[in-house]
Amino acid sequence: SLNLPGLLLSIPCMDAIHGLYSLGQHDLFHKKNSCKLIPENLLLCNDIEYAEMRLPNLLGHETMNEVLQQASSWTPLVQKQCHPDTKKFLCSLFAPVCLDDLDEPIQPCRSLCESVRHGCGPVMLAFGYPWPEMLDCNRFPPDNDLCIPPASIENVVPVTKEVPRVCDACKETEENDNEIVDSLCKNDFALKIKVKELSYINGDTKIVPDTKSKTIYMMNGVTERDLRKTALWLKDGLRCICEEMNNISSPYLVMGQKMDGHLVITSLKRWQKGQREFKRISRSIRKMQC
Repeated sequence: SLNLPGLLLSIPCMDAIHGLYSLGQHDLFHKKNSCKLIPENLLLCNDIEYAEMRLPNLLGHETMNEVLQQASSWTPLVQKQCHPDTKKFLCSLFAPVCLDDLDEPIQPCRSLCESVRHGCGPVMLAFGYPWPEMLDCNRFPPDNDLCIPPASIENVVPVTKEVPRVCDACKETEENDNEIVDSLCKNDFALKIKVKELSYINGDTKIVPDTKSKTIYMMNGVTERDLRKTALWLKDGLRCICEEMNNISSPYLVMGQKMDGHLVITSLKRWQKGQREFKRISRSIRKMQC
């Protein structure tokens, strides 16, 4: 799994995905192609319009394990919703459509690549990742060839058929002082942190706090030692959205519970200095008596 000092976007290690061209176009187009059912655990390409993909794919991955491992790192980019065709474009490379009567792979059109790069390139750059060379749009065929075009503007559909749910820990709540104390008392820890790095493991979000920026408000059954060496976990973080984490350079107030040796976040709010709610939270924490 990949740790990014920065985050919501784990983009895979670039060497591993130079496959498209280390294989060489010629080899790729003449390797014996086999059709495979798109597996359910290939989350990046769930609910696309076709059921079978070709292996090797257009990135030179020859086994399904390799595809699954590399594709999982790109799911956060789709969830960023930086362009409605992100999923279509990535899946045309990771899980290209497989047609029995067609030997050559169908590539994404150059215009599909360019429109996704235009929408998502700046988002990736914001997390310190330039648009990778393996996705250089000049490598893809112009639109008058047989290739996968972008959706026309009229046909643009939302990225996902169903709106992804908001993570429980990130739901907005308006609480009075008593309710704040109440929810604090149900938790084992309350911290003000900055995020050092963030990654995804088995669908959960792993947050490593920057120890220098940490303020401890309360710990119940959680020791300093637990906090020093342990990451915080946002359960199911790949399958739900958390608007609060769109700018991870700001500090957060996180509360949570110790479960099976892990520190699991139950509430996460971006800390906004001087905002009434946070003054109230600080006040409530100071005079807290559970």
